Amino acid sequence: MALGAAQGWGIVGHEAILELLPRIRASTLLFSGPEGVGRRLVARWYALGLNRGFPPPPLPEHPDLWEVAPKEGGLRGRAEVRLEEVEPLMDWFASHPRERVKVAILDAAHLLTEPAANALLKLLEEPPSYGRIVLIAPSRDTLLPTLASRALEVPFGPVPEAALRSLTQDPGLLAYAAGAPGRLKRALAEPERFRERLDKAAALGKAAPLARLSLLKELLAEEEGFFALYVAWRHRPEALLALEAAREALEAYVNPELVLARLALDLET
Repeated sequence: MALGAAQGWGIVGHEAILELLPRIRASTLLFSGPEGVGRRLVARWYALGLNRGFPPPPLPEHPDLWEVAPKEGGLRGRAEVRLEEVEPLMDWFASHPRERVKVAILDAAHLLTEPAANALLKLLEEPPSYGRIVLIAPSRDTLLPTLASRALEVPFGPVPEAALRSLTQDPGLLAYAAGAPGRLKRALAEPERFRERLDKAAALGKAAPLARLSLLKELLAEEEGFFALYVAWRHRPEALLALEAAREALEAYVNPELVLARLALDLET
């Protein structure tokens, strides 16, 4: 099935997962892995395949698919998946599908608020026979244990560079992608924004301290900025270590001002 399984969907890599998914019977799946590798796209492929057969034809919409995504503005400005996004699933799953199977995709399941997670747990404990739920999160460890224990994990890894070369041969773009086709496609679609990020990242080393800090704030206001830094500083192992330490600290909600101030010092040439 892997040959042609993703035709028309834009899925790059993950052939083994595409082979496996049609044989899985679990009601709840956890698609784990790094951002941009294709978990959401494969989840939609899986949802449509359950209703139209595998490999499914690419369709923009389907009546038996419901997608839940996080909203901004939660605690400390972080995105959250709130109760009001999860509650409608109860009524939606209470009715039978128009075709074969109803599939709900919960993006960023690790950002579920406690009330939302408790509501979802009731659904996972007693899912309808015609229902499937796909949770998307960085890893099993980032989910609440009560949710993780009820999901079969399907791990997604970075896509090999050889597969990404079907999209580009540019070494800088391939380094920027870091195994994530989604990030690479965005860079190819917006080359000016990619070049602007890369220029800012390259200018850091020669900038004055305050200017360096300002550039870092601009770059790291979005996740893609980290990967622009990885490309610009990829020949400096000590800089890559500093970048990874900064990213981990920000993900742990350490004071961003302190993290960026330290990184600005570490990236001085």
